[in-house]
Amino acid sequence: MSNLSSKKNKLTAGWIIVIACMLIQAIPAGVIANTQALFIHPVITERGFSLAAFSLMFGIGTIVSAVAGPFIGKLYSKINIKLLYIVGAVIAGGGFLSFSLATELWHFYVLAGIVQIGSAVISGIGTPLLISAWFDEATKGKALGIAFAGGSIGNFFLQPLASKIIASQGYTSAYLTLGILALAVGLPIALFLVRMPKNSSEIVKAKNDKTETNPKETSLTGYTLKEAAKTKYFWMMCFGFTFVGLYVSAYSVQYAAYFQGELKFDATTIGITGSIFAICSLLGNVLGGSLFDKLGALKCLIASSILVLVSGVCLLLSKNNVIFAHAFSAIKGLAVYAYMIGPAYLTGSFFGNKEFGSILGIVQLLFAVGISSGSALFGVLVGKVGYDMSWTLMLVAVALAYILLIGATIGMTKLNKQKTENISSKAA
Repeated sequence: MSNLSSKKNKLTAGWIIVIACMLIQAIPAGVIANTQALFIHPVITERGFSLAAFSLMFGIGTIVSAVAGPFIGKLYSKINIKLLYIVGAVIAGGGFLSFSLATELWHFYVLAGIVQIGSAVISGIGTPLLISAWFDEATKGKALGIAFAGGSIGNFFLQPLASKIIASQGYTSAYLTLGILALAVGLPIALFLVRMPKNSSEIVKAKNDKTETNPKETSLTGYTLKEAAKTKYFWMMCFGFTFVGLYVSAYSVQYAAYFQGELKFDATTIGITGSIFAICSLLGNVLGGSLFDKLGALKCLIASSILVLVSGVCLLLSKNNVIFAHAFSAIKGLAVYAYMIGPAYLTGSFFGNKEFGSILGIVQLLFAVGISSGSALFGVLVGKVGYDMSWTLMLVAVALAYILLIGATIGMTKLNKQKTENISSKAA
């Protein structure tokens, strides 16, 4: 009877953490990631800022967050996770509501950096670290997929809510209300739900895994950041995600301008493509996480590469028929697991939990380099060679990304197998 109770508690504790992470992704992180574009027009209209000058805040926020990532990762190995989550929730929510007080461009620039640091603490670094601590290798993918699906779920109501408040009360009230909402959700989760597993009975394992694992021992297995940086496969993975960032940024930001300005699609059609992407990205996160667990990293990356390449071809064919535009959004949505779950999953799978946060911070830094530069680079390409050639060059970026990621996966799998065999032979 006590054994049955222990198994029930193990499942309950681990999946409560997933729900907590999903809520973090839906509200505090979702407010920051999914609503800021809605503020551009009202802010620049009321304050008289240029679009280019105000939009710079997004690049500044991304860069600040990326540079801070490795340091945030190190903090997680030194400071209590609950305390870091509390501080991160305050910085994220408090920073966002402070936008309501901003009157000068530099105010927005500074606050963008602060808000993105808070988001990295509770979302970009914090969520993968929590999931990696609570779930074993065979169940981690599904848990990550469900947790990150929170962002898509939150987006369904956050954007309509933000739009309604901006229209009825103005952008300052919207900043204030959404910031308070982020604090109201983030702080209780940090205070009452976030924690590391106390012992091995709380770690969620695959049904056929009967081994007992000490969380303290698990946290010490794997590579240090210094050891990881000495392997060429680590850098292959990092630069692979840089190219992933390039195509994600171009596809996510520039498709609407292409559909509206170049192909002359109406607002309803563009809205439909956006809705299709939202639904399919939710499915992509949940299903992609389970696929990582069942098929492994290599097969999932191959599947993602095919999906992204096909979606890119559909984008090129959108000028012939609107159905290809919808296909582009649907297929791209199904492939989001590669960049939503991939960095955290591959980092943990290849390099373990020993310095997971620090290693993931470097991976996220180089991913952010691609994200922050992809849209601008695409804009330059369009001005030089036009849309068709620019989208074709994005397909080249997709191919390079997955060649590097698949190569890193094959290489690290062999390297870790050799490492395990060497340890076993020494023990014998």
